[in-house]
Amino acid sequence: MIIYGNSLSPFVRKTMVFATEKGFEFELVAPQAGGEAFKQASPFGKMPGFKDGDFLISDSTAIITYLDAIKSEPNLIPTEPKARARTIWYEEYGDTIVAACSGTMFFNRIVSPRFFGRPGDLAAADEAQKTAFPKVADYLESVIPASGYLVEDRFTLADIAVASPFATASHAGCPLNPSTHPKAYGYIESILARPAFAKLIVQETQALAATAQREPA
Repeated sequence: MIIYGNSLSPFVRKTMVFATEKGFEFELVAPQAGGEAFKQASPFGKMPGFKDGDFLISDSTAIITYLDAIKSEPNLIPTEPKARARTIWYEEYGDTIVAACSGTMFFNRIVSPRFFGRPGDLAAADEAQKTAFPKVADYLESVIPASGYLVEDRFTLADIAVASPFATASHAGCPLNPSTHPKAYGYIESILARPAFAKLIVQETQALAATAQREPA
């Protein structure tokens, strides 16, 4: 199996963590190194792309759906109807609401200056941190059960999908505040401490430190 992408993307990170938690062996390949296979897997050039033998597909949710279908255990997507629906809702919350906010900060503070060599829109990043981020954090603070897991009092895709874009926000200089959002802070810290996440976070932090000198003066 090959996952095309970079784990700094919350969608690639989500896919990698899901695959690791499921026990799959896979190789991470940068899109530019993927050649024609990546283009076939992801015709619009979006990460992640995926290859398993002659099967090619893109989009984190599509890839995760495939992985879950070919290996049902450990069960990370509940089968009970209400729990399954909640899991998909939390994936949507992570993929669209949280990722939109964290992506604005990460792109303008990190990607644009360090990878594209041009200043980002820091005003947009600051506005996202000031206005949007507190709202997504407030919601998470309000829904975390006493168990510390979002669905069925156990680790599921919901936790993976929500934690991943919050990791991106932290990389962008906007971690959760333990004073204002203690439950959300403790929850994200706990999920990101899982080995599948923790290894990636260390690698990402090191990679970002190495790019710091690329920022334009």
